[in-house]
Amino acid sequence: MLDLVTIPCLSDNYAFLLHDEKTGKTALIDAPEPLPIEDELEKRGWTLSEIWLTHHHWDHIDGVADLVASTGARVFGAEADKHRLPPLDQSLTPGTSFDFAGHTVEVLDVPGHTIGHIAFYVPAAKAAFTGDSLMAMGCGRLFEGRPEQMWDSLQRLSKLPPDTLICSGHEYTGGNISFALTIEPQNDALRDRRDRVEAARADGLPTVPSLLSDEQETNPFLRAHLSSVKAALHMETADDAEVFTEIRAQKDDF
Repeated sequence: MLDLVTIPCLSDNYAFLLHDEKTGKTALIDAPEPLPIEDELEKRGWTLSEIWLTHHHWDHIDGVADLVASTGARVFGAEADKHRLPPLDQSLTPGTSFDFAGHTVEVLDVPGHTIGHIAFYVPAAKAAFTGDSLMAMGCGRLFEGRPEQMWDSLQRLSKLPPDTLICSGHEYTGGNISFALTIEPQNDALRDRRDRVEAARADGLPTVPSLLSDEQETNPFLRAHLSSVKAALHMETADDAEVFTEIRAQKDDF
């Protein structure tokens, strides 16, 4: 059995612990800062075995050095990005997989936010760790990649099973919903999700992870292929990537 724990870090980041009860192994996905992660490990009596990095941005890697020094955890990251990641013990290539405590971890290519961005899909946990690619109600800004790359990345992630937990890197859900309502104000699933998110945040609860099925029903960045979304943007004859590009541009200015 795999246990999944969401850890708030910095002002709006999330890190995740994945723990295998049988072997006692624990993986950390992204390391924004060490202290909240060390506190969670101590509280649960877990020992950190591995650190998996989705991309090179400082708010996903700054805790690595301290955590490696205190735990000896091995660090995994993209081969293509190893020149700008902390020192890696295992370099990963998209399209391959590796073993964690007897469970398969698939390495997915999800460029767009950055060129070397990867995601981790763990079927046994029904979880995908997507960093700043697919996010709750959104997707990451295109700091390095092209819109077409991000659209392809999101399509790759959208083909995972609908009950997959999308473990993304930030608490941006409320603002993302406000934007989504400018695209699909009559989407009942979206309005229901807004109410659930507002209630969760009022209670101080994270809105991450989210179900892929919820993202498919409400996240405008996954819905650029729909005729209703194209009509709302007066882009009925545009191809899907063009519609995604327009949605991303509107969000950048929102």
